[in-house]
Amino acid sequence: MTEHAVVIAGGGSTGLMLAGELALAGVDVAIVERRPNQELSGARALGISSRTIEVFDQRGIADRFLSAGQIAQVTGFAVTRLDISDFPTRHNYGLGLRQKHIERILAGWVTELKVPILYGREITGFVQDGAGVIVTLAGGESLRAQYLVGCDGGRSVIRKTAGIDFPGWDATTSNILAEVEMTEKPPYGVHRSAAGMYAFGREEYEIKNGEIIYKEVGPIGVMVTEPNANATTEPTLSDLKELLIAACGTDYGVHSPTWISRFTDMTRQAATYRSGRVFLAGDAAHVHSPIGGLGLGTGVQDAVNLGWKLAQVIKGTSPDSLLDTYHAERHPVGARLLKITMAQVALHREDARTLAVRDIVGELLRMDEVRRRIAAEMSGLGIQYNLGEGHPLLGRRMPDLDLVTANGPLRVFSLLHNARPVLLNFGEPGGFEITPWADRVQSIDGKYTGPWELPAIGAVTAPNAVLIRPDGYVAWVGDGTGLGLTDALTTWFGPPSAA
Repeated sequence: MTEHAVVIAGGGSTGLMLAGELALAGVDVAIVERRPNQELSGARALGISSRTIEVFDQRGIADRFLSAGQIAQVTGFAVTRLDISDFPTRHNYGLGLRQKHIERILAGWVTELKVPILYGREITGFVQDGAGVIVTLAGGESLRAQYLVGCDGGRSVIRKTAGIDFPGWDATTSNILAEVEMTEKPPYGVHRSAAGMYAFGREEYEIKNGEIIYKEVGPIGVMVTEPNANATTEPTLSDLKELLIAACGTDYGVHSPTWISRFTDMTRQAATYRSGRVFLAGDAAHVHSPIGGLGLGTGVQDAVNLGWKLAQVIKGTSPDSLLDTYHAERHPVGARLLKITMAQVALHREDARTLAVRDIVGELLRMDEVRRRIAAEMSGLGIQYNLGEGHPLLGRRMPDLDLVTANGPLRVFSLLHNARPVLLNFGEPGGFEITPWADRVQSIDGKYTGPWELPAIGAVTAPNAVLIRPDGYVAWVGDGTGLGLTDALTTWFGPPSAA
């Protein structure tokens, strides 16, 4: 029986990111992916948010995505675009890039890190005990791991086998998606009618002045709303034709579908993200409408939150209780995601009363303070973990400052490329004694003379020092003394080493 420290079910963006995090920490991890390769059919995410780009930048791989996609202001709430070009981040924009390319790039990175991806394998079940998990694959093969992480989507076998409840709300809307050929050119873009939304586009496009300009090559992507939100049969070309005629008065000569699928606004969240040695991340932990484009980035941040914690427990650096902070921090983020998404779905309805509400919400979003607050949420830049009272930085992501050090200039994010925590001291050099944690925590003396600003918060008082976790979030803020630093180091990075 093959053994690994961690087995990840699912080789999508969440599973790949988690594998990369664990590999950086030197943990033996393997991915089990039921697809025969990394190819992805069907329409999925169309881009990534500012915070997701920051996550990739923290690991030194952002340029791989930026060179493959198109930078644009893509943040929005319901039908209102929200400009974040004035936000205090190096990446105050989104990136237009289809999920199949995101996964391809992540898979390349993970392969460089020597992570085995077991393609064409399917997990059918597992049993866990106090020492580990035995994972059963279709065909009778088994794997043994210390931990199993379900990144296997909304219909997660891992979640169901673990018996984790998945409460939430049934679908109220449904849409058919397809990639097809058409004999007539449809009106590209997103359109709304009394019957709901419909849209047309192509895979090849350019973004000019914030507008998508499609190239006249390749098949056409189409989306159209269904009147029945609870259809149980697989959608067909005939279904698509009928819906197009109802919405547009013509089916544009649609034919030769490459694929046809369906998505709804079913909204559910796992009651717990952990069951013993089994964890959930990404769509296995939360499903919702794709409106707002928050799903992929939330899954990536689930992975980045969990990865370093799993690694420290596996290595014996931290106690098992550290793993409970994964649910404590990420479950509220997932719950907020569901609420934001349901609100946007409601605002997309086309009846007169909803249109009136949408107009008022649009007016509010044009107010600068409201724009900053909601745009920070929609871009992922407003997340704060509850790490107690204190400086506004506590529990928020660390800004990517340009520092001056004795060894020359450097960016904060460059210190996180290897997913190691950092104590960053802005005061007198050598002001903090962390020798008992020197094997785990980098200690850097640096200066920063620019403004301290946070998205949605604005200007904040410059700290004397910060303790940054591997996921980029601030675990402790110094006020000129070392008060609380020992406790923070012990809580997040284990007890001090013996002298």
